[in-house]
Amino acid sequence: MIFPNWSATMKNKAYIVFGFLALAWGMTFLFNKSASTLITPTQIAAVRVFMGFLPVFAAALIGRKLKWRHLRFTHHFIVMSVLAGSLYYFSFAKGIQLLPSSLAGMLSGAIPMISFITAAAFLRDEPVNRRSLLGLGVGFIGVAMIARPWDASVSANDLAGVGYIGLGSLCVGLSFVYARRFLSPLGISPLALCTYQLGIAALTLLVTTDFDGASAIFDNGWIALGLFFGLGLFGTGFAYLCYYFVVENLGAVKAASVTYIPPIIAVLTGSLILGESVQLLDLIALVAILTGVVVMQSGRTPPMQRCLPNLPSQQS
Repeated sequence: MIFPNWSATMKNKAYIVFGFLALAWGMTFLFNKSASTLITPTQIAAVRVFMGFLPVFAAALIGRKLKWRHLRFTHHFIVMSVLAGSLYYFSFAKGIQLLPSSLAGMLSGAIPMISFITAAAFLRDEPVNRRSLLGLGVGFIGVAMIARPWDASVSANDLAGVGYIGLGSLCVGLSFVYARRFLSPLGISPLALCTYQLGIAALTLLVTTDFDGASAIFDNGWIALGLFFGLGLFGTGFAYLCYYFVVENLGAVKAASVTYIPPIIAVLTGSLILGESVQLLDLIALVAILTGVVVMQSGRTPPMQRCLPNLPSQQS
């Protein structure tokens, strides 16, 4: 028997989870930046992916989503582990190391735009219209206002940081295309797919990362907690589970709107906690990026998903 108020109760819970998810994703820039003062970006990515893998793996085991027959698609999981795992998280860790966390957070707001471009380039069913092109134009004006390649006072490190964030965003876009082309038709549970890609990425990073000096993270207990739990366990692992829950109960469109909030949280934590200087031009750029994304998303369906771009029957 299904109680009449069951749906309303689940929706109320989903809105609470929505708020937690926005906060968890927004705080990752703070935790990443703090950790970068003690250890390398590769070490950060390794810890983040491994800790994020644990709750996803546990949920997949409990839900009995992992099947031995999936092993024949390991080559697809390896590609996804690079695009949506090791290279993606390393690129963001490196970019956040080079940039103020607030600026890195602003730039991350452009991920849906990069994803749209890759989807339009490689997927024939991706609609391209005036509204989506207008949104792209406005959004990239915002990105240019942050990067300012014409400004001689902008350091090479800043431009490199923008480049790494751009590379990470491109990885997300390509992972969306790859998942749509090769994984969606397989009918494998999104939870299982995310488990495979994070697991392989964690193994890759743990094997290839030089952990010499990584113990320095424990010189500051708060930074260590932020890395292992704030960035890894909650900001990556539980965040995916929360996102899946929100999509299931609120729908893909509402769930996608959660990506508008983390850049704002990144600006607040960067300025208020880390003492980073945020200029008026940067805030105008953030508004331009978010406005561009909203306009672009309103001209297309379905919106992009952040961790694993192929939820069943809905894309987000």
